[in-house]
Amino acid sequence: MKKRLLVAMVGLVGVVLIAHDVPLALHLSQIERDRLTTAIERDAFTIGGKISPTLPLEDPERRSAINSVLDEYLQTKSGTIVVVDSNGYLLSSTDPSVTPGTDYVGRPEIATALLGDPSSGTRLSNTLGGDLVYVAVPVLSGAEVLGAVRITFPKSVLDKSVRDQLQGLLLAASVSIAMAIVVALVFARTVSKPLDKLRATTDILASGDLTATALEEGPGETRQLARSFNAMAKRLGGLIDRQRAFAGDASHQLRTPLTALRLRLEQAGELIASSPELAQVHIDEALNETDRLTHLTEQLLRLARAEGAVLEKENIDVSEIVRDRAQEWQYLADEHEVEIIVQAPDSLMINANQLAIREIIDNYMDNALEVAPPKSQITLTILALVDSVEIVVSDSGRGMSLQQRERAFDRFWRADADSNRRTGSGLGLAIVAQLAQASGLRVELRESPTGGVDAVVGIPKSV
Repeated sequence: MKKRLLVAMVGLVGVVLIAHDVPLALHLSQIERDRLTTAIERDAFTIGGKISPTLPLEDPERRSAINSVLDEYLQTKSGTIVVVDSNGYLLSSTDPSVTPGTDYVGRPEIATALLGDPSSGTRLSNTLGGDLVYVAVPVLSGAEVLGAVRITFPKSVLDKSVRDQLQGLLLAASVSIAMAIVVALVFARTVSKPLDKLRATTDILASGDLTATALEEGPGETRQLARSFNAMAKRLGGLIDRQRAFAGDASHQLRTPLTALRLRLEQAGELIASSPELAQVHIDEALNETDRLTHLTEQLLRLARAEGAVLEKENIDVSEIVRDRAQEWQYLADEHEVEIIVQAPDSLMINANQLAIREIIDNYMDNALEVAPPKSQITLTILALVDSVEIVVSDSGRGMSLQQRERAFDRFWRADADSNRRTGSGLGLAIVAQLAQASGLRVELRESPTGGVDAVVGIPKSV
Protein backbone atom coordinates (compact mmCIF):
# COMPACT_ATOMS: atom_id res chain seq x y z
CA MET A 1 0.00 0.00 0.00
CA LYS A 2 2.82 2.37 0.84
CA LYS A 3 4.37 1.87 -2.60
CA ARG A 4 1.05 2.41 -4.32
CA LEU A 5 0.44 5.65 -2.46
CA LEU A 6 3.96 6.82 -3.24
CA VAL A 7 3.68 5.99 -6.95
CA ALA A 8 0.21 7.55 -7.14
CA MET A 9 1.22 10.86 -5.56
CA VAL A 10 4.52 11.21 -7.42
CA GLY A 11 2.83 10.17 -10.67
CA LEU A 12 0.11 12.77 -10.13
CA VAL A 13 2.68 15.52 -9.51
CA GLY A 14 4.62 14.34 -12.58
CA VAL A 15 1.55 14.52 -14.79
CA VAL A 16 0.72 18.00 -13.47
CA LEU A 17 4.29 19.17 -14.07
CA ILE A 18 4.30 17.75 -17.60
CA ALA A 19 0.95 19.33 -18.41
CA HIS A 20 2.08 22.65 -16.98
CA ASP A 21 5.81 22.91 -17.59
CA VAL A 22 6.13 21.49 -21.13
CA PRO A 23 3.90 24.16 -22.72
CA LEU A 24 5.49 26.74 -20.43
CA ALA A 25 8.98 25.66 -21.48
CA LEU A 26 8.05 25.90 -25.16
CA HIS A 27 6.57 29.34 -24.59
CA LEU A 28 9.56 30.56 -22.60
CA SER A 29 11.91 29.14 -25.22
CA GLN A 30 10.17 31.12 -27.95
CA ILE A 31 10.18 34.25 -25.79
CA GLU A 32 13.90 33.87 -25.12
CA ARG A 33 14.64 33.41 -28.83
CA ASP A 34 12.58 36.49 -29.68
CA ARG A 35 14.31 38.45 -26.93
CA LEU A 36 17.78 37.53 -28.17
CA THR A 37 16.84 38.28 -31.77
CA THR A 38 15.44 41.66 -30.75
CA ALA A 39 18.58 42.44 -28.76
CA ILE A 40 20.81 41.56 -31.73
CA GLU A 41 18.61 43.67 -34.02
CA ARG A 42 18.90 46.57 -31.62
CA ASP A 43 22.69 46.22 -31.59
CA ALA A 44 22.73 46.13 -35.40
CA PHE A 45 20.74 49.36 -35.63
CA THR A 46 23.05 50.92 -33.02
CA ILE A 47 26.12 49.99 -35.05
CA GLY A 48 24.43 51.24 -38.22
CA GLY A 49 23.65 54.56 -36.57
CA LYS A 50 27.25 54.98 -35.45
CA ILE A 51 28.82 54.19 -38.82
CA SER A 52 26.26 56.04 -40.95
CA PRO A 53 28.21 59.34 -40.92
CA THR A 54 31.43 57.56 -41.98
CA LEU A 55 30.10 55.65 -45.01
CA PRO A 56 30.33 58.63 -47.42
CA LEU A 57 34.02 58.99 -46.51
CA GLU A 58 36.85 57.43 -48.50
CA ASP A 59 39.14 54.64 -47.35
CA PRO A 60 41.27 54.25 -45.29
CA GLU A 61 39.51 56.82 -43.07
CA ARG A 62 36.12 55.12 -43.57
CA ARG A 63 37.45 51.63 -42.80
CA SER A 64 39.26 52.90 -39.70
CA ALA A 65 36.09 54.53 -38.34
CA ILE A 66 34.01 51.40 -39.00
CA ASN A 67 36.61 49.10 -37.39
CA SER A 68 36.67 51.34 -34.34
CA VAL A 69 32.91 50.91 -33.88
CA LEU A 70 33.11 47.15 -34.42
CA ASP A 71 35.97 46.76 -31.93
CA GLU A 72 33.98 48.69 -29.37
CA TYR A 73 31.05 46.27 -29.86
CA LEU A 74 33.22 43.16 -29.56
CA GLN A 75 34.50 44.30 -26.17
CA THR A 76 31.11 43.49 -24.61
CA LYS A 77 29.35 41.28 -27.13
CA SER A 78 30.09 38.37 -29.42
CA GLY A 79 29.03 37.43 -32.92
CA THR A 80 30.22 38.03 -36.45
CA ILE A 81 29.53 41.49 -37.89
CA VAL A 82 29.51 42.31 -41.59
CA VAL A 83 29.23 45.87 -42.97
CA VAL A 84 28.52 46.35 -46.70
CA ASP A 85 28.02 49.41 -48.87
CA SER A 86 24.90 50.20 -50.86
CA ASN A 87 26.02 47.84 -53.62
CA GLY A 88 26.51 44.88 -51.27
CA TYR A 89 30.32 44.91 -51.23
CA LEU A 90 32.06 44.20 -47.95
CA LEU A 91 33.50 47.27 -46.25
CA SER A 92 34.52 45.64 -42.94
CA SER A 93 33.99 42.46 -40.93
CA THR A 94 34.97 40.97 -37.59
CA ASP A 95 35.72 37.74 -39.44
CA PRO A 96 39.42 37.99 -40.41
CA SER A 97 39.03 35.30 -43.07
CA VAL A 98 36.84 37.56 -45.20
CA THR A 99 38.53 40.21 -47.37
CA PRO A 100 37.04 43.66 -48.08
CA GLY A 101 35.28 43.96 -51.42
CA THR A 102 33.63 40.51 -51.19
CA ASP A 103 30.20 40.56 -52.82
CA TYR A 104 27.42 39.86 -50.26
CA VAL A 105 24.47 40.88 -52.36
CA GLY A 106 23.72 37.20 -52.97
CA ARG A 107 22.85 36.71 -49.30
CA PRO A 108 19.08 37.09 -49.05
CA GLU A 109 19.18 38.92 -45.73
CA ILE A 110 21.72 41.46 -47.13
CA ALA A 111 19.59 41.97 -50.23
CA THR A 112 16.50 42.60 -48.09
CA ALA A 113 18.38 45.08 -45.88
CA LEU A 114 19.70 47.01 -48.91
CA LEU A 115 16.10 47.44 -49.99
CA GLY A 116 15.46 49.24 -46.67
CA ASP A 117 13.85 46.43 -44.69
CA PRO A 118 15.40 44.68 -41.66
CA SER A 119 15.35 40.89 -41.65
CA SER A 120 16.10 38.16 -39.11
CA GLY A 121 15.88 34.41 -38.92
CA THR A 122 17.77 31.15 -39.14
CA ARG A 123 19.30 29.59 -42.23
CA LEU A 124 21.88 27.03 -43.25
CA SER A 125 25.34 28.51 -43.77
CA ASN A 126 27.53 26.71 -46.26
CA THR A 127 30.50 28.61 -44.93
CA LEU A 128 29.94 27.51 -41.31
CA GLY A 129 28.57 24.12 -42.25
CA GLY A 130 25.62 24.55 -39.90
CA ASP A 131 22.65 26.73 -39.01
CA LEU A 132 23.20 30.35 -38.10
CA VAL A 133 21.01 33.05 -36.62
CA TYR A 134 21.18 36.35 -38.45
CA VAL A 135 19.93 39.91 -38.20
CA ALA A 136 20.48 42.34 -41.11
CA VAL A 137 19.43 46.00 -40.97
CA PRO A 138 19.88 48.89 -43.41
CA VAL A 139 22.22 51.79 -42.68
CA LEU A 140 20.19 54.89 -43.40
CA SER A 141 20.87 58.54 -43.92
CA GLY A 142 17.43 59.98 -44.00
CA ALA A 143 15.56 57.93 -46.60
CA GLU A 144 18.74 56.93 -48.45
CA VAL A 145 20.19 53.43 -47.87
CA LEU A 146 23.95 53.80 -47.49
CA GLY A 147 24.66 50.14 -46.77
CA ALA A 148 23.76 47.29 -44.40
CA VAL A 149 24.93 45.72 -41.13
CA ARG A 150 24.54 42.01 -40.47
CA ILE A 151 25.22 40.27 -37.16
CA THR A 152 25.28 36.46 -37.10
CA PHE A 153 25.63 33.77 -34.43
CA PRO A 154 25.87 30.02 -34.70
CA LYS A 155 22.46 28.65 -33.80
CA SER A 156 24.10 26.55 -31.08
CA VAL A 157 24.99 29.75 -29.24
CA LEU A 158 21.34 30.84 -29.24
CA ASP A 159 20.21 27.35 -28.21
CA LYS A 160 22.66 27.38 -25.29
CA SER A 161 21.30 30.71 -24.10
CA VAL A 162 17.75 29.29 -24.27
CA ARG A 163 18.81 26.16 -22.36
CA ASP A 164 20.44 28.29 -19.69
CA GLN A 165 17.18 30.17 -19.20
CA LEU A 166 15.18 26.92 -19.00
CA GLN A 167 17.46 25.42 -16.36
CA GLY A 168 15.61 27.40 -13.68
CA LEU A 169 12.34 25.85 -14.79
CA LEU A 170 13.91 22.40 -14.81
CA LEU A 171 15.33 23.00 -11.33
CA ALA A 172 11.90 24.07 -10.04
CA ALA A 173 10.35 20.92 -11.54
CA SER A 174 13.03 18.75 -9.92
CA VAL A 175 12.46 20.41 -6.55
CA SER A 176 8.70 19.84 -6.96
CA ILE A 177 9.25 16.14 -7.69
CA ALA A 178 11.59 15.83 -4.69
CA MET A 179 9.07 17.55 -2.41
CA ALA A 180 6.30 15.33 -3.79
CA ILE A 181 8.37 12.25 -2.94
CA VAL A 182 8.99 13.51 0.61
CA VAL A 183 5.33 14.43 1.14
CA ALA A 184 4.21 11.12 -0.37
CA LEU A 185 6.54 9.19 1.93
CA VAL A 186 5.24 11.06 5.00
CA PHE A 187 1.62 10.66 3.90
CA ALA A 188 2.04 6.99 3.00
CA ARG A 189 3.69 6.29 6.35
CA THR A 190 0.98 8.24 8.21
CA VAL A 191 -1.78 6.31 6.46
CA SER A 192 -0.22 2.86 6.19
CA LYS A 193 1.39 2.61 9.63
CA PRO A 194 -1.88 2.58 11.64
CA LEU A 195 -3.44 0.31 9.00
CA ASP A 196 -0.51 -2.10 9.33
CA LYS A 197 -0.95 -2.08 13.09
CA LEU A 198 -4.68 -2.64 12.69
CA ARG A 199 -3.99 -5.57 10.37
CA ALA A 200 -1.59 -7.05 12.92
CA THR A 201 -4.23 -6.62 15.63
CA THR A 202 -6.76 -8.32 13.35
CA ASP A 203 -4.40 -11.26 12.95
CA ILE A 204 -4.07 -11.48 16.73
CA LEU A 205 -7.85 -11.45 17.10
CA ALA A 206 -8.21 -14.07 14.38
CA SER A 207 -5.75 -16.30 16.23
CA GLY A 208 -8.13 -16.42 19.20
CA ASP A 209 -6.91 -13.60 21.46
CA LEU A 210 -10.19 -11.76 22.05
CA THR A 211 -8.49 -9.13 24.25
CA ALA A 212 -6.68 -7.62 21.24
CA THR A 213 -7.43 -3.91 20.76
CA ALA A 214 -6.28 -1.47 18.06
CA LEU A 215 -4.57 1.83 18.82
CA GLU A 216 -6.69 4.81 17.77
CA GLU A 217 -4.07 6.82 15.87
CA GLY A 218 -3.43 8.30 12.44
CA PRO A 219 -5.90 10.21 10.26
CA GLY A 220 -9.52 10.59 11.31
CA GLU A 221 -10.68 7.79 9.03
CA THR A 222 -8.22 5.26 10.46
CA ARG A 223 -9.05 6.33 14.02
CA GLN A 224 -12.73 5.76 13.29
CA LEU A 225 -11.86 2.39 11.75
CA ALA A 226 -9.88 1.47 14.88
CA ARG A 227 -12.80 2.49 17.11
CA SER A 228 -15.18 0.39 15.03
CA PHE A 229 -12.76 -2.55 15.20
CA ASN A 230 -12.44 -2.23 18.99
CA ALA A 231 -16.23 -2.08 19.35
CA MET A 232 -16.55 -5.16 17.16
CA ALA A 233 -13.82 -7.01 19.08
CA LYS A 234 -15.43 -6.10 22.41
CA ARG A 235 -18.83 -7.21 21.19
CA LEU A 236 -17.40 -10.41 19.75
CA GLY A 237 -15.54 -11.15 22.97
CA GLY A 238 -18.69 -10.57 24.99
CA LEU A 239 -20.72 -12.82 22.71
CA ILE A 240 -18.18 -15.63 22.91
CA ASP A 241 -17.87 -15.27 26.69
CA ARG A 242 -21.65 -15.40 27.03
CA GLN A 243 -21.75 -18.34 24.64
CA ARG A 244 -19.23 -20.23 26.76
CA ALA A 245 -21.07 -19.37 29.96
CA PHE A 246 -24.35 -20.31 28.31
CA ALA A 247 -22.99 -23.70 27.21
CA GLY A 248 -21.57 -24.39 30.68
CA ASP A 249 -24.72 -23.31 32.52
CA ALA A 250 -27.01 -25.11 30.10
CA SER A 251 -25.11 -28.38 30.37
CA HIS A 252 -25.18 -28.10 34.17
CA GLN A 253 -28.89 -27.29 34.35
CA LEU A 254 -29.89 -29.92 31.81
CA ARG A 255 -27.95 -32.63 33.63
CA THR A 256 -30.30 -32.59 36.66
CA PRO A 257 -33.65 -33.15 34.86
CA LEU A 258 -32.04 -35.66 32.50
CA THR A 259 -30.63 -37.62 35.43
CA ALA A 260 -33.98 -37.51 37.23
CA LEU A 261 -35.76 -38.61 34.06
CA ARG A 262 -33.39 -41.54 33.63
CA LEU A 263 -33.83 -42.63 37.26
CA ARG A 264 -37.62 -42.43 37.01
CA LEU A 265 -37.67 -44.50 33.83
CA GLU A 266 -35.27 -47.10 35.31
CA GLN A 267 -37.43 -47.41 38.43
CA ALA A 268 -40.56 -47.68 36.33
CA GLY A 269 -38.95 -50.40 34.26
CA GLU A 270 -38.00 -52.36 37.36
CA LEU A 271 -41.52 -52.10 38.86
CA ILE A 272 -43.67 -52.48 35.75
CA ALA A 273 -44.04 -56.21 36.25
CA SER A 274 -44.25 -56.44 40.05
CA SER A 275 -46.12 -53.18 40.81
CA PRO A 276 -47.76 -51.54 37.80
CA GLU A 277 -49.37 -48.85 40.00
CA LEU A 278 -46.03 -47.73 41.47
CA ALA A 279 -44.46 -47.93 38.02
CA GLN A 280 -47.21 -45.60 36.75
CA VAL A 281 -46.30 -43.13 39.49
CA HIS A 282 -42.69 -43.11 38.30
CA ILE A 283 -43.86 -42.70 34.69
CA ASP A 284 -46.01 -39.72 35.72
CA GLU A 285 -43.00 -38.18 37.48
CA ALA A 286 -40.92 -38.84 34.38
CA LEU A 287 -43.50 -36.94 32.34
CA ASN A 288 -43.25 -34.06 34.80
CA GLU A 289 -39.47 -34.07 34.38
CA THR A 290 -40.01 -34.06 30.63
CA ASP A 291 -42.25 -30.99 30.94
CA ARG A 292 -39.64 -29.30 33.09
CA LEU A 293 -36.94 -30.18 30.56
CA THR A 294 -39.08 -28.77 27.72
CA HIS A 295 -39.67 -25.55 29.64
CA LEU A 296 -35.97 -25.22 30.44
CA THR A 297 -35.02 -25.79 26.81
CA GLU A 298 -37.48 -23.14 25.63
CA GLN A 299 -36.12 -20.68 28.15
CA LEU A 300 -32.57 -21.40 27.04
CA LEU A 301 -33.52 -20.78 23.41
CA ARG A 302 -35.21 -17.50 24.28
CA LEU A 303 -32.14 -16.42 26.23
CA ALA A 304 -29.85 -17.35 23.32
CA ARG A 305 -31.97 -15.32 20.90
CA ALA A 306 -31.91 -12.28 23.22
CA GLU A 307 -28.14 -12.32 23.73
CA GLY A 308 -26.29 -9.86 21.51
CA ALA A 309 -29.45 -8.73 19.73
CA VAL A 310 -30.24 -5.09 18.91
CA LEU A 311 -33.99 -4.54 18.87
CA GLU A 312 -35.58 -1.80 16.76
CA LYS A 313 -37.72 0.86 18.41
CA GLU A 314 -41.05 2.44 17.45
CA ASN A 315 -43.62 4.84 18.89
CA ILE A 316 -45.96 2.81 21.09
CA ASP A 317 -48.73 3.46 23.62
CA VAL A 318 -47.27 1.97 26.79
CA SER A 319 -50.60 2.37 28.68
CA GLU A 320 -52.34 0.20 26.11
CA ILE A 321 -49.65 -2.48 26.41
CA VAL A 322 -49.88 -2.58 30.23
CA ARG A 323 -53.68 -2.93 30.17
CA ASP A 324 -53.45 -5.64 27.51
CA ARG A 325 -50.95 -7.70 29.56
CA ALA A 326 -53.01 -7.27 32.73
CA GLN A 327 -56.06 -8.61 30.92
CA GLU A 328 -54.10 -11.59 29.57
CA TRP A 329 -52.83 -12.55 33.04
CA GLN A 330 -56.13 -12.00 34.82
CA TYR A 331 -57.38 -15.51 34.00
CA LEU A 332 -54.40 -17.16 35.68
CA ALA A 333 -54.59 -14.67 38.55
CA ASP A 334 -58.19 -15.67 39.18
CA GLU A 335 -57.06 -19.26 39.67
CA HIS A 336 -54.62 -18.03 42.36
CA GLU A 337 -57.30 -15.76 43.86
CA VAL A 338 -55.10 -12.75 43.13
CA GLU A 339 -56.45 -9.39 41.95
CA ILE A 340 -54.57 -7.39 39.25
CA ILE A 341 -54.82 -3.61 39.49
CA VAL A 342 -53.66 -1.22 36.76
CA GLN A 343 -52.68 2.36 37.58
CA ALA A 344 -51.87 4.08 34.27
CA PRO A 345 -52.85 7.18 32.28
CA ASP A 346 -55.32 6.82 29.45
CA SER A 347 -52.51 7.05 26.88
CA LEU A 348 -48.75 7.53 27.02
CA MET A 349 -46.69 7.41 23.82
CA ILE A 350 -42.98 6.57 23.97
CA ASN A 351 -40.25 5.26 21.67
CA ALA A 352 -39.32 1.67 22.57
CA ASN A 353 -39.45 -1.94 21.39
CA GLN A 354 -42.96 -3.28 21.97
CA LEU A 355 -42.04 -6.99 22.05
CA ALA A 356 -39.30 -6.41 24.65
CA ILE A 357 -41.67 -4.54 26.97
CA ARG A 358 -44.36 -7.20 26.60
CA GLU A 359 -41.87 -10.01 27.34
CA ILE A 360 -40.45 -8.21 30.38
CA ILE A 361 -43.93 -7.52 31.82
CA ASP A 362 -44.89 -11.17 31.26
CA ASN A 363 -41.79 -12.39 33.14
CA TYR A 364 -42.49 -9.98 36.01
CA MET A 365 -46.13 -11.10 36.16
CA ASP A 366 -45.13 -14.79 36.12
CA ASN A 367 -42.79 -14.29 39.07
CA ALA A 368 -45.33 -12.15 40.94
CA LEU A 369 -48.06 -14.80 40.64
CA GLU A 370 -45.64 -17.47 41.91
CA VAL A 371 -45.11 -15.61 45.21
CA ALA A 372 -48.36 -13.69 45.67
CA PRO A 373 -50.50 -15.19 48.45
CA PRO A 374 -54.23 -15.78 47.88
CA LYS A 375 -56.55 -12.79 48.38
CA SER A 376 -53.63 -10.42 47.59
CA GLN A 377 -53.06 -7.89 44.83
CA ILE A 378 -50.57 -7.37 42.01
CA THR A 379 -50.36 -3.77 40.87
CA LEU A 380 -49.12 -2.59 37.45
CA THR A 381 -48.21 1.09 37.68
CA ILE A 382 -46.92 3.53 35.04
CA LEU A 383 -44.84 6.43 36.39
CA ALA A 384 -44.00 9.34 34.08
CA LEU A 385 -40.71 10.76 35.41
CA VAL A 386 -38.63 13.67 34.13
CA ASP A 387 -36.27 11.67 31.94
CA SER A 388 -37.98 8.27 31.74
CA VAL A 389 -41.14 6.26 32.06
CA GLU A 390 -41.25 3.42 34.58
CA ILE A 391 -43.50 0.36 34.56
CA VAL A 392 -43.65 -1.16 38.03
CA VAL A 393 -45.06 -4.63 38.83
CA SER A 394 -45.66 -4.83 42.60
CA ASP A 395 -46.56 -8.00 44.50
CA SER A 396 -47.38 -8.77 48.13
CA GLY A 397 -45.12 -11.80 48.45
CA ARG A 398 -42.39 -12.60 50.93
CA GLY A 399 -39.98 -10.07 49.40
CA MET A 400 -36.23 -10.35 48.75
CA SER A 401 -33.13 -9.13 50.50
CA LEU A 402 -30.81 -6.59 48.86
CA GLN A 403 -28.29 -9.32 48.01
CA GLN A 404 -31.00 -11.46 46.47
CA ARG A 405 -32.32 -8.56 44.38
CA GLU A 406 -28.81 -7.87 43.08
CA ARG A 407 -28.31 -11.50 42.01
CA ALA A 408 -31.82 -12.11 40.70
CA PHE A 409 -30.88 -11.29 37.09
CA ASP A 410 -28.05 -13.86 37.01
CA ARG A 411 -28.59 -16.99 34.95
CA PHE A 412 -30.05 -19.99 36.76
CA TRP A 413 -30.10 -18.11 40.06
CA ARG A 414 -33.00 -18.87 42.37
CA ALA A 415 -33.72 -17.78 45.91
CA ASP A 416 -33.06 -20.33 48.65
CA ALA A 417 -36.77 -20.73 49.18
CA ASP A 418 -37.18 -21.63 45.49
CA SER A 419 -34.21 -23.96 45.20
CA ASN A 420 -36.38 -27.04 45.57
CA ARG A 421 -39.17 -25.70 43.33
CA ARG A 422 -39.47 -27.95 40.29
CA THR A 423 -41.24 -25.53 37.91
CA GLY A 424 -38.76 -22.65 37.65
CA SER A 425 -35.65 -22.56 35.48
CA GLY A 426 -33.89 -19.52 36.94
CA LEU A 427 -33.75 -17.96 33.45
CA GLY A 428 -36.76 -15.65 33.44
CA LEU A 429 -35.03 -12.57 34.85
CA ALA A 430 -31.85 -13.37 32.89
CA ILE A 431 -33.97 -13.11 29.74
CA VAL A 432 -35.39 -9.82 31.07
CA ALA A 433 -31.86 -8.45 31.52
CA GLN A 434 -30.85 -9.46 27.99
CA LEU A 435 -33.98 -7.95 26.45
CA ALA A 436 -33.40 -4.72 28.36
CA GLN A 437 -29.81 -4.52 27.15
CA ALA A 438 -30.85 -5.22 23.55
CA SER A 439 -33.55 -2.53 23.54
CA GLY A 440 -31.91 0.20 25.67
CA LEU A 441 -34.11 -0.29 28.74
CA ARG A 442 -33.32 -0.31 32.45
CA VAL A 443 -34.51 -3.10 34.77
CA GLU A 444 -34.21 -3.46 38.54
CA LEU A 445 -35.88 -4.97 41.59
CA ARG A 446 -36.82 -2.74 44.53
CA GLU A 447 -38.23 -3.40 47.96
CA SER A 448 -41.99 -2.85 47.87
CA PRO A 449 -43.73 -0.81 50.58
CA THR A 450 -46.20 -3.69 50.85
CA GLY A 451 -43.39 -6.08 51.79
CA GLY A 452 -43.03 -7.75 48.44
CA VAL A 453 -40.95 -6.72 45.40
CA ASP A 454 -41.33 -3.88 42.92
CA ALA A 455 -40.10 -5.17 39.55
CA VAL A 456 -39.25 -2.10 37.45
CA VAL A 457 -38.56 -1.52 33.76
CA GLY A 458 -37.40 2.02 32.90
CA ILE A 459 -37.83 3.44 29.39
CA PRO A 460 -35.66 6.52 28.74
CA LYS A 461 -37.56 9.34 27.06
CA SER A 462 -34.55 10.08 24.88
CA VAL A 463 -34.54 6.57 23.37
